[in-house]
Amino acid sequence: MECITWFVPILPGKLDEWKALIEEINGPGKEEYRRSHERLGLTREVASHMQTPQGDFVAMYQEAEDLAKAFHGLAASNDPYDVWLKEKLQEVHGITAEMLQGPLPASLLFDVTTSTSGAADRPAARPAVL
Repeated sequence: MECITWFVPILPGKLDEWKALIEEINGPGKEEYRRSHERLGLTREVASHMQTPQGDFVAMYQEAEDLAKAFHGLAASNDPYDVWLKEKLQEVHGITAEMLQGPLPASLLFDVTTSTSGAADRPAARPAVL
């Protein structure tokens, strides 16, 4: 299982649109969002809002067997929900399909688990080349 954390900017003036998108994802669109992620092979996603002096960001954590394949799959998808989601990602974050087809937005440096976390059998992470 691969995982990454990365920061996604919320474009200036788009915070209310981002909040509306999150309400949709957590509300009426929750099942479609889950199905989209399942189709793409994403097994877990966590998003947190960060307010910084440089603006608003989303701190993302994502897991998949193959993250590049999941990102590329979304970029190439013609599924109506995925098309809508890509439009929202571009409007709110400036993320384009071309960006999704490129290299992953972050590199994993390390992944530590403890026996008390219940995940001690997790495979070792592949370190990034610095």
